[in-house]
Amino acid sequence: MPHKNAQLRIIGGQWRGRKLGFADEPGVRPTADRVRETLFNWLMLDIEGARCLDLFAGSGALGLEALSRDAREVVFVDSNQKVVNTIKAQLKILAADNAQVIHNSAERYLQTQNSNPFDIIFLDPPFHKEFLLPIIGQLVKGRWLKADTLIYIEAEKELGAPELPAGWVYHKSKTAGQVSFYLVKKDDE
Repeated sequence: MPHKNAQLRIIGGQWRGRKLGFADEPGVRPTADRVRETLFNWLMLDIEGARCLDLFAGSGALGLEALSRDAREVVFVDSNQKVVNTIKAQLKILAADNAQVIHNSAERYLQTQNSNPFDIIFLDPPFHKEFLLPIIGQLVKGRWLKADTLIYIEAEKELGAPELPAGWVYHKSKTAGQVSFYLVKKDDE
C-alpha cells in the first residue's frame, strides 16, 4: 500500500476533497492540484459522459478526477504492478465500477486492437524519458482517437511544446512551476 505521505486530493465532483493514497514509486508524481483544477476547468463541458484513457496512470490522479466529474469510463494503464494494485484499491474504496486498470506499458497497450476510441486521453509520462512523441504517433496511427478527441499532455517545462502530428493543434496551454501542460485536438479547418 502507499506510503502514508503519498496522498492526493480530488479537486471536484462527487468525491471532492477526498484524500487518496498512491503508490510511492520512483517517477510517480500526481499532477499538482492547481494544474488539475485548470485542466478540468478546460474540460468542464467535455468530461461528463466521456470515455477517457489515463496512459502512464501513475498516481491515478487524472483518471480519478475524471471519474469524480462523471466521466462514463476511465481506462488506467501503467507498467508498475504496485501502481496498478493501488489504483485498483482506490477504485474499490470509491465503489467505482466504470473503470479498468491495465498492467502494461503504454507502448504495448497501444499495439493492442482497439475498436472503441477515446474522447479524452491523459498523457503524463515520466519526465526525461522521451516517451511523448512516439506515444502521440502511436495514438494517431492506431484507432484510439475520434475526430473530436482531446489529448492532455503534461511535460517538463524545459522540453518546450512537443511537436504535434500533422492536423493537430494546441487548443490551450499553460505553465506552472517546472511543468508545462497542454490540451491538443485535431484542427477543425
